[in-house]
Amino acid sequence: MSPAFPPPDPGVIMDALCAFQLTEALKGAIELDVFTHIAAGAVTPSAIAERANASERGVRILCDYLTIRGFLGKEDGRYSCSPTSAVFLDKRLPSYIGSIANFLAHERIVRSYRNIAAAARKGGTVATSTVSPNDPVWVEFARSMAPFLGMVAGVMAPIVATPGRPQKVLDVAAGHGLFGLSVAKANPSATVYGTDWVDVLKVAVENATALGVADRYHTIPGSAFDVEFGTGYDLVLVPNFLHHFDKATNTSLLKKLRRAMTPGGTIAVVEFMPNEDRVSPPIAAAFSMQMLGATESGEAYPFSDLDAMLAGGGFSNRRAQALPPTPQSLVTATA
Repeated sequence: MSPAFPPPDPGVIMDALCAFQLTEALKGAIELDVFTHIAAGAVTPSAIAERANASERGVRILCDYLTIRGFLGKEDGRYSCSPTSAVFLDKRLPSYIGSIANFLAHERIVRSYRNIAAAARKGGTVATSTVSPNDPVWVEFARSMAPFLGMVAGVMAPIVATPGRPQKVLDVAAGHGLFGLSVAKANPSATVYGTDWVDVLKVAVENATALGVADRYHTIPGSAFDVEFGTGYDLVLVPNFLHHFDKATNTSLLKKLRRAMTPGGTIAVVEFMPNEDRVSPPIAAAFSMQMLGATESGEAYPFSDLDAMLAGGGFSNRRAQALPPTPQSLVTATA
């Protein structure tokens, strides 16, 4: 059966080709704290403009556009935050994730998608790959993406932590460190080792100190493909890393990780994992486009691919589960 499409509409094409405006509008509104001002009671263009130190005309046009796009509501000239904006874009709340705009809409990242035709011809990025050694963009990632990924880590930690039992934990490409640190918070008997580039790990150490677990957090600077991990790990975390590489590269890394683990230990892979059709659910499936633009050979892998890679790495009992309310999934397996 052929898919059911709506009637032909040239507006859909125009909308798609202007979609960059939504990125910049949302990023600009976050920079101006528009959602925070509205949530705090400044609901007219003049009131928002005064608090944001911006022009009333500019704020009105921006807020109208965000209303069209579903981030705001408007009634009788007064704006309100949508439920999503109210929870995640009000800077006064602990659920605020607006800082992710600093990475996801970073000029370096955006530049990776300016010649997708060439990337499609090549089968990988035509810009500088984001997995280049010591790339400073990952320091921005560690700082900016922490609020969102900390939420994912918080959902994952109770599933893989073993409170009351010692756990030696390896956090691969730790970044902000929050996946390993969430396990350390969930299990006071856990000791965590994070590996990443040296400047990135400075952010993880800052977070470990802020969370009061610095005495149980250790760093292994360098590439996960090159450094010596040591042995005896009961839990290995691989959060948002495998999607940067091809299957053979990942399988080789997984073999290395298994050699560092205790028999019966758990590996926990967190990923944007599309269904087997690779076009659903939308956020997870669309992540492959991010990898086409930014990496040489990465993509968002469905469970069948992750299952095969883990099997090739020598892991058994492979299973997947969603991590609601986030768009990510957890795949666990046994060494």
